[in-house]
Parts: sequence; C-alpha cells; structure tokens
Amino acid sequence: MNSYAHPESLVSTAWLAERLNSPDIRVVDATYYLPVQGKNARAEYGARHIPGAVFFDIDEIADTSVPLPHMLPSPEKFSARMRKLGLGDGNKIVVYDAHGMMSAARVWWTFRVFGHRDVAVLDGGLPKWIAEGRPVEEDLPHPRERHLTARFNNLMVRDKEQVRANIASKREQLVDARSAGRFQGQESEPWPGRRSGHIPGSFNVPYTDLLDPAAKTFLPADRIRARFQQAGVDLGKPIVCSCGSGITACVLAFALHLIGDENVAVYDGSWSEWGLPGDTPVEP
Repeated sequence: MNSYAHPESLVSTAWLAERLNSPDIRVVDATYYLPVQGKNARAEYGARHIPGAVFFDIDEIADTSVPLPHMLPSPEKFSARMRKLGLGDGNKIVVYDAHGMMSAARVWWTFRVFGHRDVAVLDGGLPKWIAEGRPVEEDLPHPRERHLTARFNNLMVRDKEQVRANIASKREQLVDARSAGRFQGQESEPWPGRRSGHIPGSFNVPYTDLLDPAAKTFLPADRIRARFQQAGVDLGKPIVCSCGSGITACVLAFALHLIGDENVAVYDGSWSEWGLPGDTPVEP
C-alpha cells in the first residue's frame, strides 16, 4: 500500500525539470510566512524562483474585507487574479514553496475549491530543487492573460458555525495540523490575542509528521495512513482539517487526497477565528 491513489497530484523535481518549457505547464511560487517570522515571501521570490514561476500572494488573493487572515476570496476575485497571472483553463499548474512543504498545499486546495483540478504540488519544493542544482532566476515573468472558470465548491470548506454544530453531532472528525504543544495549549499561539488549546473532540496530526524530516517530501501512502490512524482518525469517515489560519490544514487535506480520501474539507478560519475571545469552546 505504498503507492498513492493520486500520484498525478505530487510531481518530482525531475518530472518538472523535464517539462519546464512545456506550453501547458504553469509553475506557481506559493511561499508564505507568518507575520512573526519577519520574512517577505514576495521579495524572496523576486530574488530567486524556479524559471517562469509566478508568485501567488496568499494574503492578497483573499477576502481582504474581513479581519481574519487570508480567507478564501470570491470566485470573481480569484478568477481576475489568476487571469493576470496567466493561470487558466487548460493549464497544468505545479505549486511549490520555499519551505519544502507548508503553504503550497493551501494554493493547491484553493485551485480545487474553485474547480481547477489539474493542479499538483512539487514534492520537496524549492529546497529540493536548489539542492539538486536545478536552475533558478530573478527575472519576473510577463504571462499572457488566460481565462479561468471559477466555480466555488462549498463541500470543501467549513465555517465556524458548521464546526460548532459538528461538536454536538460528531458527523465529521476534526483533525488539527498544529504542533502538539499548540494543540495541547502548552505553547503560545503565533496569532496575537488567541486563546490556547484546541476545538473539543478534535484529533492532532501535526502536518510535519507527514513529511520526511530531512527532504520535506511526503511519506509513502502506508505511513501517511498509519499516522492518521495512530491519532485515532477513522479514515472511513468524513474529515475536516484545521490549523492556525487555514494554511497547514491543507497539507493534511492534500495527504488525505494522496491516499484516496476525498471526503475532506478545511475549516478556513481555523484557530485564528476559533481561538478569538468569545463563546467558542476550547480544550484543554
């Protein structure tokens, strides 16, 4: 059971290097840093990126009218931004980030939420690409505009009230991608003003547990499956993934997709919403 159910969704650096100039391939740098990390992802992209890659600004290609960070944009805004980036219908889109794997899965998930299914993640991301001596460039691409048909799939997204109702119904399992220390309330939250702990009844699978510690590549399918099961997750039942702000929850959603589990959604607000002072219940 080492093989993935959807191997086409995870491409190797060698695969991409062979197809970098293919007319139907589009490469996307999806690097994102938490504000507390003090790094500028767009500036780093400008200094060094895979040739031809465009930059997906997770904080800007979002609903900027709400106080929560990088919530999903409207279909109209998403389509308009993708047009400017030259990402559209008929493209195979390959997403990477500078961490190896952290924020690329968020952009993979976003494309799928809006109906574009021909999208893959680069296994090991930019660190693996550079370690293998593959080319990078500073030049900014000037993509030709391309239409993307955006249709929002609400089955892939959960909001606060749906999560609140699920605590009582237990119809779906909530799986938290944050570190064990944050999940257990023993580490402070990087988002200011949030309480510590987790949503009652949720399971904890830190997203880093699904990656090879050195290469930041995804573990084989059987080890991904085993990690969820060790946490108490029933892979035969619906799952909602959560994290700090909806970024690394998508690493869990992507890993579940790799092993063939499609009954998966993401709580977009995640702890940046749930952890705010208020009436949302928190454990421990």
